[in-house]
Amino acid sequence: MGDDHVTVQGVPTGLFIGGSWRPSTSGATFAVRDPSTGDVLAEVADATPEDGIAALDAAVAAQQEWAATAPRQRSDVLRRAFDLVRAHEDDLAALMTLEMGKPLTEARGEVVYGGEFLRWFSEEAVRIGGDYRTNPEGTGRAIVLKRPVGPVYAITPWNFPLAMATRKIGPALAAGCTVVVKPAELTPLTTLFLVELFRRAGLPDGVLNVVPSLDAKGLSEPIIADRRLRKLTFTGSTPVGSALLKQAADNVLRTSMELGGNAPLLVFDDADLDAAVTAAMLAKFRNVGEACTAANRFFVQDGIADAFVAALTAKVDALRIGRGTEDGTTMGPLIDDRAVDKAAGLVDDAVTRGARLVTGGHRVERPGTYYAPTVLDDVHPGSEILTTEIFGPVVSITRFATEDEGIRLANDTEFGLIAYAFTTDLPRGQRLAERLETGMLGLNTGVVSNAAFPFGGVKSSGLGREGSHEGIEEYLETVYVLTPDPFAA
Repeated sequence: MGDDHVTVQGVPTGLFIGGSWRPSTSGATFAVRDPSTGDVLAEVADATPEDGIAALDAAVAAQQEWAATAPRQRSDVLRRAFDLVRAHEDDLAALMTLEMGKPLTEARGEVVYGGEFLRWFSEEAVRIGGDYRTNPEGTGRAIVLKRPVGPVYAITPWNFPLAMATRKIGPALAAGCTVVVKPAELTPLTTLFLVELFRRAGLPDGVLNVVPSLDAKGLSEPIIADRRLRKLTFTGSTPVGSALLKQAADNVLRTSMELGGNAPLLVFDDADLDAAVTAAMLAKFRNVGEACTAANRFFVQDGIADAFVAALTAKVDALRIGRGTEDGTTMGPLIDDRAVDKAAGLVDDAVTRGARLVTGGHRVERPGTYYAPTVLDDVHPGSEILTTEIFGPVVSITRFATEDEGIRLANDTEFGLIAYAFTTDLPRGQRLAERLETGMLGLNTGVVSNAAFPFGGVKSSGLGREGSHEGIEEYLETVYVLTPDPFAA
């Protein structure tokens, strides 16, 4: 892995449409910056609405042939792409660290995690099933088959620029769908490099297209309004997801939405303290706290609260702030100034309302966009931090007395993506699984994401699931065919 300049220099910066790299029709570009320094890493082509429709044209043109391609061939392309991702682990990790800021060790972890979606769905491509059965009256036979929904528009976020792309591209290609991807403007370089790896893996022209743009709304509206598009998948905030759902309703598009989170983390008196603190650090501070799965609201039972706060604070104070590329860094910068302002505002509001600032609570005076890892105890009801997705390195702790109170506090949100709970009482764990309003639960663990299991939420946290067997179903239509009884006279 060379120096920063060499690593970025090897990455394509154009639009990828119909199998070739090209500039924007306007000739415009936009800057991608390193959040640890503010320096410009690269200038990337800024797609126009016309470019977006050209990408959809390419996807539509390739759809029929790709859908008819043998499942094993689709599987092989995905497997070759997986192998290339693993072969370029250092390049991809460096790229993510440069454009997003996370420590290099975490970026390497994302390469492994993101790559797994390509391997998993390469295996699922050849396992798309169907059904054949007699109707209840005995007068006919029913055939149930699956076919690809058609061209897909995928909008990905900036915080996991590899994994959020592979989590959508993998199942879409496995199912036989063509794809247009719009990566986040803050971190498009990783996706551009990923698409180049797909090109090298032998993916046919037009099957995968990428159109980075500063004008997400202007680019997306005509694509979503085009009747040839049949599927919209988005990962990002709930307000944007809701607006996209309204647009998708006009053409009754299939949608899958992975939206905001406000994850509760419950620690009960009977929890294993060391294990709970270690897992809580992962649930909160992985990816600089910039994850929809990040623990947002800590609810700690009275009997263990003082010990938990002390042990957690000791680990928070040991975090090492710095550029993600520096050895030993465990906490990188936030993505931009707005993210720092948001974290600072939430902390100030909580303290004003009576919370106790245990550690942190300030910007870090150095180049780049850093905020000190922070612990707040005794956060009061009405504090903005309890209803706002933090997306930063801030722990918000509220104490509770009983299991029922803890569950009530945990469920007191419009969101329901993930919850975490720490207890050594197995029946309590089972009760939590049935009573917490969440799509996922980490029970005595701080990380649950895995390509083999269904990722997604309930309530305002989204629709559909990504990963697992359910992930490919999001890209398949069910067709039912009835035939007469073949034994009838």
